[in-house]
Amino acid sequence: MALFNRKSAAAPSTTATNVVDPALTALTGTYTIDPSHSSIGFTVRHAMVTNVRGSFGDHEGTLTLNGADPHHSTASIDVKISSVDTGIADRDGHLVSGDFFDAEKFPLMTFRSTHAEQLGGDKYRITGDLTIKDVTRPLAIDLEFNGSATDPYGNERVGFEGGAEILRSDWGLTWNAALETGGVMVSDKVKLNFDISAIKAAAAQA
Repeated sequence: MALFNRKSAAAPSTTATNVVDPALTALTGTYTIDPSHSSIGFTVRHAMVTNVRGSFGDHEGTLTLNGADPHHSTASIDVKISSVDTGIADRDGHLVSGDFFDAEKFPLMTFRSTHAEQLGGDKYRITGDLTIKDVTRPLAIDLEFNGSATDPYGNERVGFEGGAEILRSDWGLTWNAALETGGVMVSDKVKLNFDISAIKAAAAQA
């Protein structure tokens, strides 16, 4: 989650100078993720032939963007497991049970960044530690900056979207059922997707 900056085609090359872009510096500060305008979701293959999509409605997080040195930008996100929603109550109940997330014992999924880098243009990669069921493993998320703006209420916002792929078994999510035709009910690979809007803290705007 390096400091996001949308450069125009006429922007000078940074390879010839170390001058920090003023537009980049202006985004420096602490931002709070706005859950009402953000989505943290997933897609997993079901019965080998279709996709099931879901999201977590209850989440919170903080971004600290550093315009002078984007590599020092950080992110921290907490997701409440019991807020999972796939559109089917029975399936959601199974997901929060001991077969999967065991939400009563492990109520939160967390991400803490350890490194950020710009891949080119508006594309970035943030690497950090994803913890599910007390299992912590590294995760790299590729992101695209969607821009910054001041909303009608005077809030300065930044937005980005991105995704990653994980093997759920790496975090102890191993439940499955064999199909009569071969294969399994739930794929091991899970696609994570993020669509985030974050508001700059008032103190940071002073």
